[in-house]
Amino acid sequence: MSFSSLISRSKPKHRAVDAVANLRDENRRLLTQLVGAHDHIGIQEQQLADERVGRAGAERVARCLAADLDERTGERDQARAEVVALRAQLAPYLAAEANTNAITVPASVRDTTAFEDQATAPINVRPLWEAIGPVVRIEGSTDPAHLPAA
Repeated sequence: MSFSSLISRSKPKHRAVDAVANLRDENRRLLTQLVGAHDHIGIQEQQLADERVGRAGAERVARCLAADLDERTGERDQARAEVVALRAQLAPYLAAEANTNAITVPASVRDTTAFEDQATAPINVRPLWEAIGPVVRIEGSTDPAHLPAA
């Protein structure tokens, strides 16, 4: 084996030209990433500015709506007070009209001349002890409910 064959089999040495080319490729890649990041940051800053403008508009609308709500609430409270006062003024007139237009009906009398419409007598409801009389215990009977035959 010759010395030149050993040299040709070994790993190729890094040459300065190759290292410079690799560094230039890496530099180009990093610059591309930097430009992309710069563009992304610009887009994000624009979106943030748009959001701030939108938020300021929404806050303006919310303030206007709150002012309108306060105004409408005051109007509603005034209307309620006015309704209460008008009801108090109107109450005697409504009562007089109701009394004037009241319908009176005489008490009805049931016609019981027909046999099937005869009034029934009240039902005689008495306690059980009065209905059956006194309970007498019979000698030799163990049944407390046993009643003597009448």
